[in-house]
Amino acid sequence: MNRAMFLGLGCIAAIVLAILLLMPPFAQWQNGQYGLLMLALIVVAILLGFPTAFTLMGLGMLFGFVAFHRSDQQWFENSIFELMVQRTYGTMTNDVLISVPLFVFMGYIVERANIIDKLFGSVQRAMGNLPGSLAVATIITCAIFATATGIVGAVVTLMGLLALPAMLRAGYDVRLSAGAITAGGCLGILIPPSVLLILYGATAGVSVVQLYAGAFFPGLMLATLYVVYVVVRAWLQPSLAPRLPPAEPKPAPAWVRALQGPSNRNFTLAVLAAPVTMARARLSASGDATLKATPWSTVLKTSGSMLFPLLGLLAVVWFVHHMGTLGGGAQPAQRSATPAAIEVPAGSSLATPAESPQELSGSPGEQPRELGAGDPAPLDGSAGGAAGGDAPVALGGGAPDTVAGPVDRSTFYLWFGALVVVLAIVLLVYYRRLDYDSFDVLRELLSSFFPLAILIMAVLGSIVFGLATPSEAAAMGALGGVLLALAYRQLTFARLKEAVFLTSRTTAMVCWLFVGSALFSATFALLGGQELIEKWVLSLNLTPIEFLLLSQVIIFLLGWPLEWTEIIVIFMPIFIPLLAHFNIDPLFFGLIVALNLQTAFLSPPVAMAAFYLKGVAPPHVTLNQIFAGMMPFMAIQVFAIFLLYQYPGIGLWLPSYLYK
Repeated sequence: MNRAMFLGLGCIAAIVLAILLLMPPFAQWQNGQYGLLMLALIVVAILLGFPTAFTLMGLGMLFGFVAFHRSDQQWFENSIFELMVQRTYGTMTNDVLISVPLFVFMGYIVERANIIDKLFGSVQRAMGNLPGSLAVATIITCAIFATATGIVGAVVTLMGLLALPAMLRAGYDVRLSAGAITAGGCLGILIPPSVLLILYGATAGVSVVQLYAGAFFPGLMLATLYVVYVVVRAWLQPSLAPRLPPAEPKPAPAWVRALQGPSNRNFTLAVLAAPVTMARARLSASGDATLKATPWSTVLKTSGSMLFPLLGLLAVVWFVHHMGTLGGGAQPAQRSATPAAIEVPAGSSLATPAESPQELSGSPGEQPRELGAGDPAPLDGSAGGAAGGDAPVALGGGAPDTVAGPVDRSTFYLWFGALVVVLAIVLLVYYRRLDYDSFDVLRELLSSFFPLAILIMAVLGSIVFGLATPSEAAAMGALGGVLLALAYRQLTFARLKEAVFLTSRTTAMVCWLFVGSALFSATFALLGGQELIEKWVLSLNLTPIEFLLLSQVIIFLLGWPLEWTEIIVIFMPIFIPLLAHFNIDPLFFGLIVALNLQTAFLSPPVAMAAFYLKGVAPPHVTLNQIFAGMMPFMAIQVFAIFLLYQYPGIGLWLPSYLYK
C-alpha cells in the first residue's frame, strides 16, 4: 500500500472514529446529528473518489427524503423532489455563473495559442542578471499565464514541460525548481479573473466586482513574495540556482551600425535621429548605401518599439493622476457596523425558521432569506449593492476606523511628484544604457508578454472601473483570446474544437457542483446541522479574531484532503452566516479564504499541483522532492495571510476607493 492510499484511509478512519466517539448513541440521535453525519459522509465519499457534485446531490436527496417524509403521503410526493427542481432552476438562472464558461474558454484558447514558450524565453532574457533568474522567470511566466487561463493544471503542466528541464539542465535544485512551478501555477486561483472568486461571490452574495478589485493587490503581493524568496535564496545559496553563463550579445544589423556611425553613438539617439540621417544619406550621392536600402517601415517599427516603455509610463502617470484627483479632497468614508446582506440557509439560528418545507425551498427564482439592512450585493458584478451601501468592519490587526477614500490634494501631489521624478530617472537610465541587445529583449517582450498583459488588463480594467459587468468583460476576453490565437497563427479548427469541449466539461462540473451544493446545504439546514454548528461556535464565546483564526485553520486543514471547489460549495455556506454575528466583512473574509485556499493545491496528500508536475517531470524527480519544494512556498502563503490580516487595506483599499 503506497503512502497516499495509507494516508487517505487514515483520514477516513479518523472521521469514522470521531463519529463513533463524539456522537451520542444512535437511539438518541436527533436531526442535528443526522446533519453532522451527512457532512462527515460527504468528506469520506470524496476521499474514496466519488464524484463530488453527484455525491452532494445523492446525500442531499437521501437525507432530505428522510427529513421531508410523512407517513400519510406517497413516496413520490416527497417535497425533496420539488426542492431539487427549484434549487436546480435557481442555480441555472444565476447571472454570476454566465461568466464562468467565458473566462474558462478564454483560458483554454489562450493556452492553445502556444505562446508560453515565447513568453518564458523573453522573460528569462529580461531577468538574466538576477540570482535565480530561471526560477524568477518561471514564477513571472506562471503568474501571467495563470491570470490569463485561471486553470492550474494547464499552467503547471505546460511549465513542467518547458521550464523544469531548462532549470535542471542549468543545475538548479530539484526542490526549488518544483516549488517555483507549482506555486506560480496556483496563482491563478487568487489573481483575477479567478473562477474561485466568482464561485465565492455567488455563494456569499458578495459583488464579484469588489472581489476582483480586492484580490488584485494580495495576488500581486503573493507573487512578489515568491520572487523575493527565490532571489534571496539563490543569493544566499548560489549552488541551488547557479548563474547562467552570459549570453553572447546579439549583433546589431548593418543599418543600425550605419546609424550609430564610427563613433558608435548611443542607440537611442541614433534611432531618434534616424529620419534626419536617412534623409541626408538618400539626398547625398555619397551617402551610405545601407541606409539608402533600408525601408522606412523598418525604422518606424524600431522607433515605435523603442518608445513603448516611454508611452507605457506616460499612461501610468496619467492613470495615477486621474485616479488621485478623482473627487480629490473628499473625506474618508466612515465605516458602519451594519453588516451587508448575507445569504443565510433556512433553518439557521441566525435566520427566522421556516414554517414548512415549501417555505424552505421557496419558489423558483426566489432569493434565499437574507440578514442585515439594505439589499444584497448584486450578483451580476455591478458596482452597486454592497458597494454603494454600508460595509461591516473588516477584522485585522490595526484596522483603521475609516475606509480609505480619495486622498487630500496636497498630499497626493507630493507623492505624485515623487513618482514622476522616480519614473523620469528610471527612463533616463534605461535609455542611456539601451543597446541593440537590450532592445531585442524589449522586442521579444512586445511580441509575447505585452499582448497577453494588455488582454488581461483590458478585461480586469473594464470590470473594476465599471465599464462592463463580469459577464460582458468575460465575453470580450473570450473574443480577445480568439483574436490573440489568430494573431499568432495558432487558431485551427482542431484547437478551437478542443477548447470548446474542455470549456463545456469544466462548466458542466461547476454548474452541477452548485446544484449539488444548493441541495446539500438546504437539506443540511433543514436537518438542523447548520443550527447545531452555529450554537456550538457561539457557545465557545469566541472573539471575532479567534473566530477568524479558527475558521482559517479549519479551511487550511480541509485543504489537505479536499480541493478548493469542494471547500467553497460545501463549507463556505456554513461559515458565511456566522460572519454577521462576529461583524466580519464577507469581502475581507473572501480574500483571506482565497489566499488560504492556495494550500488546497500545495498541501499533501491531495496537492493536485504536485501530481500535475509529476506527470510531466523526468523519472528521477520524485513526488517527495516536489512536496518538499512546495513547503517553503506554503509558508510564504501563510505569511501573506498574516500580512493581509494585519494590514487589511492591502485588499480593502482599492474596492473602498473605487466604490465608496
